Amino acid sequence: MMQRKCYKGSSSKQESVALTAVALQDHILHNLQLQNLSLADPFKSNRWSKRNRPVNKEVIRAVVDTGLRKTTCCQQKNEDPEKEYILDACPQPFTLAQKLGLVEPPAIPLTTEEWEHVKQRSIEQGDSVQPCAICKEEFALQPQVLLSCSHVFHKACLKAFERFAGKKSCPMCRKIQYQTRVIHDGARLYKIKCATRIQACWRGYIVRKWYNNLRKTVPPKDLKLRKAFFEEKFTEICQRLLNSYDTCVDELFSEIDSTIAASQNVFQQLDKTLGPFLSEAEWGKIQMQAFRQDISDCPICIMPLAHSVHLQDGLLQDSHQACPRHIVLLSCSHMFHSACLQAFEEFSLGERPICPLCRSCYQKKVLYG
Repeated sequence: MMQRKCYKGSSSKQESVALTAVALQDHILHNLQLQNLSLADPFKSNRWSKRNRPVNKEVIRAVVDTGLRKTTCCQQKNEDPEKEYILDACPQPFTLAQKLGLVEPPAIPLTTEEWEHVKQRSIEQGDSVQPCAICKEEFALQPQVLLSCSHVFHKACLKAFERFAGKKSCPMCRKIQYQTRVIHDGARLYKIKCATRIQACWRGYIVRKWYNNLRKTVPPKDLKLRKAFFEEKFTEICQRLLNSYDTCVDELFSEIDSTIAASQNVFQQLDKTLGPFLSEAEWGKIQMQAFRQDISDCPICIMPLAHSVHLQDGLLQDSHQACPRHIVLLSCSHMFHSACLQAFEEFSLGERPICPLCRSCYQKKVLYG
């Protein structure tokens, strides 16, 4: 009887060890499957299995598009983009090892209040303000995931980490079997940051514009800056005056030529009206007019016409009775050296010579020689 009892005890132990081994093996295989990850595609294995299955063409039927998918898309678009939701809302079923108490069962899904406490702890740590711990980049407008251990990551970064590790383990604290929740705190802080930068840029532009206008209107107190300020203002005024005037040189010269031609025509008409010859009385008046002008130098050579020339009996005479050069009186009451006037007449190209001073046609008379 004792032998039989011993055999029964050993068989029960063997059965329990076998059951334990099977339960642990099932638990390990269950954990190695990617379907247990919170961010893995749950339909990936099903799609792969459907592709490898043989297809019966007789069973295949045409699919009629009823338009229901379009309405669902519209409904998704109308949803709030900043709505927070839990990724693994449905808890995973217990494995045999967890049912037997060999392995700790997964944690109970957190309630809304518990998620608020986790989120508040994450805000106190500043995880949403700092860059993602996996890719070291800002969250910006990309979706982020809050773990039950209060750590925050990019959704795509955590998905890639889970695929690489093959298990649910927090990249920061290595907590296993965490729960995930999609939040938008990083996107909200990024929008505030962008709005702050835009406002700072606009305020800086307004202040710089106001300061430039102030510098243009109010003179500074420093002597050097004040001098530069008034020099700049004076330059601006001069430039405005120059811009207001017509500075076309060609038009100015053409206008001068036209006025000279008009004055020459007037003098020619006067010469015609006076007649070809002047009387002695008229020459006497012209000589008196020349004496009143007190012309002592020849306008051509800038040399004295005579030494101490004075008028006696209506004639110009030298006090030393010396006449180094001949003096010519023109009908326009101008006097020149005879040689100088002759050289000027040879140099001129017109048909009739004109006076070097007033540019009028003349008649000449030698006063002494």
